[in-house]
Amino acid sequence: MTRIPTKEEILEWISTNPTLTSKRDIAKAFGIKGPDRIDLKRVLRELEAEGHLEKRSRSYSDPDRLPPVSVLVVKRPNGDGDLYAQPMEWHGEGVEPVVLVIPRASDPALGEGDRILGRLTLVKGQDHHYEARLIRRIGTNPKRILGVFRKRSEGGRIVPIDKSSSNEWTVPEGALLGAKDGELVEAEQAGPKSRMGLPKARIVERLGDPSAPKAVSLIAIYQHGIPDGFPDKVIAEADAAKPMGLNGREDLRDMPLLTIDPSDARDHDDACYAHADEDPKNPGGHIVWVAIADVAAYVKPGTALDREARKRGNSSYFPDRVVPMLPDRLSGDLCSLHEGVPRPCMAVRMQLDADGNKLSHRFVRGLMRSAASLHYAEVQDAIDGNPNDRTGPLLEPVLKPLYAAYAALVKARAARQPLDLNLPERKIVLDEDGTVASVNFRERLDAHKLIEEFMVLANVAAAETLIAKKTPLLFRVHEEPAPEKLNALRETAQAAGLNLAKGQVLQTRHLNALLNAAAGTDDAELINISTLRSMTQAYYGAQNFGHFGLALRNYAHFTSPIRRYADLIVHRALITAHGWGDDGLRPEEIEQLEDTGTHISETERRSMIAERDTTDRYLAAYLSERVGNEFSGRISGIARFGAFVKLDETGADGLVPVRTLGREFFHFDQEAGTLMGSDTGLIISIGQRVTVRLAEATPITGGLELELLAIEDKAMPKSRSPAGRTNSRRKSVKAKHKRDKIKRKVERRR
Repeated sequence: MTRIPTKEEILEWISTNPTLTSKRDIAKAFGIKGPDRIDLKRVLRELEAEGHLEKRSRSYSDPDRLPPVSVLVVKRPNGDGDLYAQPMEWHGEGVEPVVLVIPRASDPALGEGDRILGRLTLVKGQDHHYEARLIRRIGTNPKRILGVFRKRSEGGRIVPIDKSSSNEWTVPEGALLGAKDGELVEAEQAGPKSRMGLPKARIVERLGDPSAPKAVSLIAIYQHGIPDGFPDKVIAEADAAKPMGLNGREDLRDMPLLTIDPSDARDHDDACYAHADEDPKNPGGHIVWVAIADVAAYVKPGTALDREARKRGNSSYFPDRVVPMLPDRLSGDLCSLHEGVPRPCMAVRMQLDADGNKLSHRFVRGLMRSAASLHYAEVQDAIDGNPNDRTGPLLEPVLKPLYAAYAALVKARAARQPLDLNLPERKIVLDEDGTVASVNFRERLDAHKLIEEFMVLANVAAAETLIAKKTPLLFRVHEEPAPEKLNALRETAQAAGLNLAKGQVLQTRHLNALLNAAAGTDDAELINISTLRSMTQAYYGAQNFGHFGLALRNYAHFTSPIRRYADLIVHRALITAHGWGDDGLRPEEIEQLEDTGTHISETERRSMIAERDTTDRYLAAYLSERVGNEFSGRISGIARFGAFVKLDETGADGLVPVRTLGREFFHFDQEAGTLMGSDTGLIISIGQRVTVRLAEATPITGGLELELLAIEDKAMPKSRSPAGRTNSRRKSVKAKHKRDKIKRKVERRR
């Protein structure tokens, strides 16, 4: 007879293997076969009756599992000086998990009774279950500054890099953290403010040289005025929030909704589930569920949390950090759909036909519990025949139906023909010390596309519902390209031997035809970049002008309320439209919708610029050790002062100054987007393949200066003509430009 595992052994297995919790999985893990399964079933029933386990469908879960971000109460240090904490949000009836606090050198001293917000890591083989890293102490929110440390005979001072702050801070000798003169440091206020003298601070992190990698994103945050620290009142409101139960919500906890995110994601605001439609009137159809964190339940109109979220507009993402729209207590905990933890949500059930067309949908306000938090690569590996321990049990019942529904949506997308640009996204990978380890291009998996299509579908459903119910909202608007930008795109296409139809109402399918014609040719990247540049900037507005790029008439952002204020507005509008509570859209918010749309469109652009500047600085730092090396690339832009080149290897953009192109004069034709040499007649234009030498890399500004060596595999010509011939040549070049310009204008009029 096989030994039946003890209750403790079963609980330990379920705790450490949250995706292998069916009776079959447990039996397999302990080698239980045949009639011995009856005894295992009896033990599982006893654990369920005692409240240690909770049966969901055909699997069991550990109700004692803690969320990755939790509120803890610090206990008295033990005899060895170790600091343990009690979890505030543990509601199980079994043995309480033991949490060990792992302090860092920069952490403030913690004492018995302190309430802290900690990031938890599950550990194995230890006398404790979790290790906690301090995020911050509850009830304290010291002001933080970024500045350059200046050493003094006793202690020192911090000169803030924020131009709007003129006050220096003094640092006592015992709070230096070993900082050296001239280093960039992050510090926080120490002690109460004084009416006399400079405010006191203690250094919490040394960032070294102001041009060092760890300083890059912080400088961009301060430079672009992105709000970093949260006001005390905002933190207090977030700390006061509590987990929510059913309270009249629809119970979705038995539905195996999954979150699928990047492997380094800290928050999870969307989950999905799909299955075949059992309605005989819809053969081959699908039911798709998309559930989104119910942020509106915690961030209510008129509160300090709401005002701060609107002020920020969105979260900002950098290679080494995130500046969130909401405090960690919400963004990383109560509003994050963590695996195995009940969380309030807004969900939409959508019925699709076999070709991916949406037949109907309905919204619910519910309570869900994520069956698993997966990342894109492991989901794709499972579908491709290489499941792991987490995805294996989910492959047949959950993952394959998701991909079946996605296959139907691909058909609908092909019929709709949204703009299909092929522009690889860069990914900067950092070492532990913040230096750039590598620069890669993100792989586009079907798992990424699946989530994108589901989110687009849910966003359309939200817009359609609110329009039908005549409830005001903020639309995501993307208008058609301006005529002058389309003309520039046509000229670029013609120069590449391609054609963009004229004299008809432009649709995305016309642009896709151009992109498809360029695919696989040397001009593919040029046409993709030029098409992107011809597009208008998307924005948020109370008036619906459609979304040109997605080829959709009705579109609103609904799926990311943790990181976008626009989505929170849409959630409140849905609450109002369905009469779900008093936390919906208020009359004063409706009056300000246009202003809110303008404001959050501006904060979105601010974040994009800061993120781009940060990327440029990291790339410059990465390439600074390769000054003098040769690189291949493509001309990506032309200006009077030089040519911009996008490097193939990293996607970094550098400038070839016109002063480095030789002794000849280069005529700039803005309309044609070219530089033409007066002596040699050399034409430099967008899209040309080039070889360049890296002449200079400046990490603190992100600038790259390049030397042009060859164009289309031909070495740069020498321009050393006598003065008389040079003047004659310049005149002929200008005359030719004038003739070409007149010719282009005549052809357009025709």
